[in-house]
Amino acid sequence: MLIHPWDRGADDEWRHWLARRDFGLLAANGPDGAAPVLVPTHFLFDDSDQDSDEVLLHLARPNPVWAAIEANPRLTLAVTDDYAFVPGPWRAPDGTPPEEGVPTSYYASVHLVCCATVVDDPAEKAALLDRQVRRFQPDTAHRPIVPGQAPFGRMLSGIRGLRLQITEVLPKFKYDDKKPVELQTEVAERLRERDRPRDPGARTQLLRRRDARGDAGGDASGADGGAAATTPVAY
Repeated sequence: MLIHPWDRGADDEWRHWLARRDFGLLAANGPDGAAPVLVPTHFLFDDSDQDSDEVLLHLARPNPVWAAIEANPRLTLAVTDDYAFVPGPWRAPDGTPPEEGVPTSYYASVHLVCCATVVDDPAEKAALLDRQVRRFQPDTAHRPIVPGQAPFGRMLSGIRGLRLQITEVLPKFKYDDKKPVELQTEVAERLRERDRPRDPGARTQLLRRRDARGDAGGDASGADGGAAATTPVAY
């Protein structure tokens, strides 16, 4: 994934963003030169302990990804959200005919390069599942997951757990930070008016990034401008 200096997300920024999302695409290199294996999956990322960056998930035992993981435990988990197509006329510079504007895509995408550890111990799988359930359905009662005990314990043999130790993070927030603030503001208004399903999320990120620029102004194309554009902002 290409990340320009003005697109790169700051550490606190991607952590806040990722901690509020729980579905991504797990990619493993195919064994013996086969095509990569891609698995859409829910996951758990807990940003409460920044000294132990780890992602937890589980998959069905028959999943073809296990052979790829055994061949190479180095995986990538890609999470993408808050995306929108931006038509060319919305981005035409002042003095340029609208039909000569260049379209683009807005999106946030965080790629986690990880080293995988497979979890097969029943008690460890139960603990992993319990953490996921507490995250995904905190207001819904459920029976304890106890190995060997009904109703869930006997199902543990049908899954395998994964602990993904994060070794590298590639965070991209592509919202025209290189363009003038005035253009970002105008595009935000157009997204509000168009109001397609993903437009509100893209607009939120666009305005957050715009406001984080402060007085940096437009065309923040250098390293300094990129740093200003990625100032962490809680949201």
